[in-house]
Parts: sequence; C-alpha cells; structure tokens
Amino acid sequence: MSLLQAAILGCIQGVTEFLPISSSAHLVLTSYVLGWEDQGLAFDIVAHLGTLLSLFVFFRQDLRQLVHGFFRPAPKDGENRQRAELGWILLAATLPVAAAGWLFEEQIATSARWPALIAGTSIAFGVLLWWADLRLPHRHDLIDLGWRTGVLIGLAQVLALVPGVSRSGITLTAALALGFGRESSARFSFLLAVPLGVVVAVKQLTNLGGTPFSGNGYFLLLVGFAVSAISSYLTIGWLLSWVRRKSLTPFAVYRIVLGIVILTLVATGARSG
Repeated sequence: MSLLQAAILGCIQGVTEFLPISSSAHLVLTSYVLGWEDQGLAFDIVAHLGTLLSLFVFFRQDLRQLVHGFFRPAPKDGENRQRAELGWILLAATLPVAAAGWLFEEQIATSARWPALIAGTSIAFGVLLWWADLRLPHRHDLIDLGWRTGVLIGLAQVLALVPGVSRSGITLTAALALGFGRESSARFSFLLAVPLGVVVAVKQLTNLGGTPFSGNGYFLLLVGFAVSAISSYLTIGWLLSWVRRKSLTPFAVYRIVLGIVILTLVATGARSG
C-alpha cells in the first residue's frame, strides 16, 4: 500500500462512514476503478478506530451525560427521566445487530460482498431514504424517543450488515419513518454508532492477533487512522449542520446514481472478460 492509497482510503472511510451513502460501496468502487488490492484487515481496523475516536470527541458532552445516567437514580419527571434512560436505550438498540453480526459473520464476510448486491442495496435503500425523508411528517424530537422506537431503529440497523445498505442510512431512514425530525434522527444515528463501534473494534482487534508490520507499515496505518479521524469529525459537524436546513434528498439521489455506476462497471467488466 502506498501513502496516497492510505490517505485516500482513510478519507473515504471517514467521510462515508457517517453519511447515508454506504462506506462499503465506496471502498469497493474505489478499489475496482483504481485496481487496488485489498488494503487488509489491519488498515480496516485503524480506519474504523479513527471514526470511533471522532465520535467520542464530537459527542463527548453527550456521552458524559449518558455515562452519568447509568449510575444515578432515574429522575421522576418525564424529560430528565428520558435523558437518563437514553444510554440504556442505545445499548438495547445495539443488541440485535451485535447478535446478528456474531451469528452471520462468515456469510457477511464472504457471500455478501458482491458488487451487484452492493449496487442493488444502494439503489433500493436510497429510494427508501428518499421516501422517508419527503413523504412522512417529522414531528418528534430526540427527547421523545422511548424504548420501543429505539429498539425498532436498532432492529433496522441489522440490515446494515449487508454491504451497500449503510448503517447511518438505514438508522436515519428508520428514525424518519417513525416521525423523528432530521436533526434528531441524525444525532441518534451518531450516538447509536458509539456502542456498536466499540463492539466492532473489540471484535476486529481480537481477529488481528499478532500480525507483524514493518516500520513503513505502521506509518501507513497511522496515516489511515489520522485521515479517517479528521475527515469523519468534520463530516459529523457538516451533516448535522446540513440536516438543520435541508433535506436528505441529495444523498438519496446520490445513492441511486452510485448503484447505477457500480452496475454499469460490473456489466462492462463482465463483457470485457
């Protein structure tokens, strides 16, 4: 892996991880177009750790309040009680995808990574995001989120195990479909990524084992980590600013176009082969 490849893949991972456009689709497309070999598990792990670090830094105040809520008696009044319960709701919403990922890890790592499938899911869930964003009323705030709605969004997150669906995309779609506003949906999607990100990081690190690296290998991993962390931090702030003022339609349209591009490349490659 070259320095340029490490920087580009780190940036792609950081930008696309939290936008509703599927990071896996972009990594597949980039490697396909540029003819790059797989970057390896170690790079995937450090890029993921970079995005996880950006979440901890950006939402440090929210996470501090959530941690305090775990160890304090639940307030009796409605609003403060809901705030105190949010951390537990996040954990409950993470259990379905954690269990599904553990049960179907081998299938996800092999048969699911098919470019045509990624293209199809990118298009289908782009249409679904478009519908949820434009066709349904969005009256609820994050403070209205309860156990039922939180777990329903967590169940929808299981679909993100299929490459091309996009974890942020499906959680945004589910929250919008349940009547939450764009900013509240985005914030919950980001917060929901924290416990899942920790679970994924622990699992990946155990799989990494004692993989040896050269000095240059460590440097490239550091570049990927840093670029991923910085780009994802900037992306979080930008997306929250965007959804306060505008719709998610451009992202839905982009997903559809991306899927068509991938299908075209697959068809062209099949004919030339």
